[in-house]
Amino acid sequence: MKALKLRMVLPMAALLFVAGIKPARAQAPLEPAQMSPRTLFYVIWHGFPGSELRKANSLLALWDDADFAPVRSAMAAGMLNSSGEKSAQPKLTPEQMKEFAGLLENSFSVGYVSEPKGRAVSNAAAPTDSKLPAWNGMFFVYDRTGKELLLAKALLRLRATEKDAPVLSQVTIGGVQVLKSGGKGGVSYWAEHGKYAVGAGERAVMEDILARLDGKVAGGATLAQSAAYQEAQANLGGGLMEFFLRVPDMKELAADSKPGTLQTSPLLQAARIEAVHSIGGRVIFEGARTHVQAAVLGDAAEGTPFDIWSRGQATPASLTLVPAEAVFYNSTQFNFSGIYDTVKRVARAAFPQAQQGNVDMFEAIAQQKLGMPPVEAIALLTGEVATLQTSPSMDTAKQVYFFGIRKKPEALKLIRTIASERLGPERNEGDVTFLKLSLGGNQGTAGSAQWNFFHLAVTPDMIIAASQSETLREVLATRAKGPTGGGIAAVPQFQANRAKYPENLNSLSYLDFQKIDWPGLKNRWVEEAKKSPAVKPVSTSNNAGPSTTADWLSQINPQVFARHLRYSSSVSWKDAKGIHWDQWIE
Repeated sequence: MKALKLRMVLPMAALLFVAGIKPARAQAPLEPAQMSPRTLFYVIWHGFPGSELRKANSLLALWDDADFAPVRSAMAAGMLNSSGEKSAQPKLTPEQMKEFAGLLENSFSVGYVSEPKGRAVSNAAAPTDSKLPAWNGMFFVYDRTGKELLLAKALLRLRATEKDAPVLSQVTIGGVQVLKSGGKGGVSYWAEHGKYAVGAGERAVMEDILARLDGKVAGGATLAQSAAYQEAQANLGGGLMEFFLRVPDMKELAADSKPGTLQTSPLLQAARIEAVHSIGGRVIFEGARTHVQAAVLGDAAEGTPFDIWSRGQATPASLTLVPAEAVFYNSTQFNFSGIYDTVKRVARAAFPQAQQGNVDMFEAIAQQKLGMPPVEAIALLTGEVATLQTSPSMDTAKQVYFFGIRKKPEALKLIRTIASERLGPERNEGDVTFLKLSLGGNQGTAGSAQWNFFHLAVTPDMIIAASQSETLREVLATRAKGPTGGGIAAVPQFQANRAKYPENLNSLSYLDFQKIDWPGLKNRWVEEAKKSPAVKPVSTSNNAGPSTTADWLSQINPQVFARHLRYSSSVSWKDAKGIHWDQWIE
């Protein structure tokens, strides 16, 4: 992939988020209906909507706001001016970044075409000293209409930053004059053909793309005709950008493992990776709201990678503990038993037949540490993991964590076994058991004191954890009010968002931007940035922008967030086709 010079593509993409440009929506230069059926993945940028819709959308309006400039400058400096390698080229100035960002007014497609099977067979059969170079199927197609001179300027700058000058030559591919560049990183091809600029890491890929752009592959197979793409199509197209990854037969990709090394093919087979067909998604602007959709699709049967997630439930147990004034809440349902079974299958596949007993040995060691068989310990967890924040300034002292449990006595026994020497005194109040867990020292170690306590409250169905006992008390006070106590589930906006989705969900998230104390949050972030480990500051030569995180945080007007952001809600659910994510930001 290095041969394609992705350093040329990624900085361009970074500039998109720096300049606040206002391009019109454009058709991608290479759509799925034109791509090779061997396309493994792609990312398509379609371009921003028109100025009126741009002003109406909360995220785009935030990005364009003059008070948000320190963030844009800091991101640009971090992505474009922070290279650890010395370069004779001067750093890009904000003016230059804005100029090059004009390239992103036009659409582009980036992707990867997998290796032809015939080539792989020839490669495997060839003598070691005549083996074909590793396949590099990356491609980049850009609509250069009106950007010809700016594109040439950007390419010259990028080539000037390379340590070793490439060997350049002209070749003809499919009747088109192509610039071939060779160096230590491999070979790449570049052509400016009609209104398109095309880059590829393989001659065969370059030839195929040029033919498809010229319409010379009419009637041939395309990615859009593949079963995986058609299955994912509901989450693709029509947005600001989209991405798609077709999960290949991983066993073929792993077939060339060297003798004597860990063979990956049996591991992938044990994990049943072939059950995952694709990963895809898109970002759409719909008035003031931004809609993000994504999905991992395939055969979501038991014993596949989809066992990571549970089937979900209508109402998470932790939801009844979340007060109406909550700023942020998230609950996710995992299938820990399914994850454990998958890990065991993969572990057994990692050992030769004569060493299969090693897996049983590790399980026996775990049983001794846990005081019960691992499968029984895992069964004590319902799979729910949740977090809650009630502080407007996002104070970590107000952060609460929830872990769903079954059989409180057995769960307490497990906690005492695992953290015996780190537990302080415990006490019971009604059906709640309070414990203190030391993150610093063991009480059984002579001369060692315990410190940095984390507080736990164990209820019949939940382990609640926080850094302060007062925070636990606040959560339990909400619990005491019962389901009619007016928690977050009773908030009209929360109810309206929840009603849009299937009954059973395996994740639920809500963030109310309007409840955030933005000046307080800014001050806390600045203080934390000053305390963080020293990081080599970004050069500020040529007025490149803020040099450290604390610098740009101190420069930003925190009210810019309050002006544009209202709330964010997201959910995910699992069905027979896979796992689906849906998020709205306003």
